[in-house]
Amino acid sequence: MSRMSAEEYREFLMEGTRTAMLATVRKDGRPHVAPIWFVMDGEDIIFGTGRNTVKGHALRREGRVALSVDDPTPPFAFVMIEGNVSYKDCADAPEEGLEWATRIAARYVGEDRAEAFGRRNAVAGELLVRLTPSKVVSQNDMLA
Repeated sequence: MSRMSAEEYREFLMEGTRTAMLATVRKDGRPHVAPIWFVMDGEDIIFGTGRNTVKGHALRREGRVALSVDDPTPPFAFVMIEGNVSYKDCADAPEEGLEWATRIAARYVGEDRAEAFGRRNAVAGELLVRLTPSKVVSQNDMLA
């Protein structure tokens, strides 16, 4: 088992269509975990969510999240990130929202459907979220 370098974990995160599991805390303290689609912008993780979803409420209230991405096939690997989030409603930043929603769509649904998906998701009430890592834990080749 070995720790990934910063370059290795960024490459791992952007490989294929891996989804992340995003952890937030509800107002009453209960945990909440939900899958997200994402892309990276340098060290930051970019994703979208509805303003009025459980995770949307939680990230606006707390501003802190954790996420985990794993490779469930041998020899197994994972990256876990903790950090702070900033966000914009896509109504307040329509061009930026469309740009990132389209990039995310291209990764997960393909270039041919990316524009339609981006337009569907870069609307009022949808948040464009930026996670800036404060802690990263990564392991590669967990069978070694």
